[in-house]
Amino acid sequence: MTTSSYDAAAVRGHRALAIRVNSIGGMVAAPRDQPVRVGTIDTVPTTLEPVQVDEPDLDEDAAADRPWIVLVWNDPINLMSYVTHVFQKLFGYSLEKATALMLDVHEKGRAVVASGTREEAEMHVFRLHEHSLWATMEHDT
Repeated sequence: MTTSSYDAAAVRGHRALAIRVNSIGGMVAAPRDQPVRVGTIDTVPTTLEPVQVDEPDLDEDAAADRPWIVLVWNDPINLMSYVTHVFQKLFGYSLEKATALMLDVHEKGRAVVASGTREEAEMHVFRLHEHSLWATMEHDT
């Protein structure tokens, strides 16, 4: 985390209003000589106030690159043949692969049926829900 100080109004060449960061992190514009009221917190603007700037950690970027997985969960409603059919239809799996995934759902309680970006996983979950299957998504471990 890096901390820097500056007067936002002076940087822009304005003398009447200053942009301040209040103690709860919100930004407000107010005349320099008047207190700034946000919620129940009063602050008196000064000419220089420290502003915290969050710089992303490299570890956070790596976590965002992890793929998402789509899980289908066992339910007592859908027939095994129907689940196999949906896997073939939505993902283009062969009968053998769709059957193996369906058996994982039936015997283990869940199966990973797809992986990819967050947007792709959300679309797969949406389409599985349209076919009455119980599906969720999570980061791959």
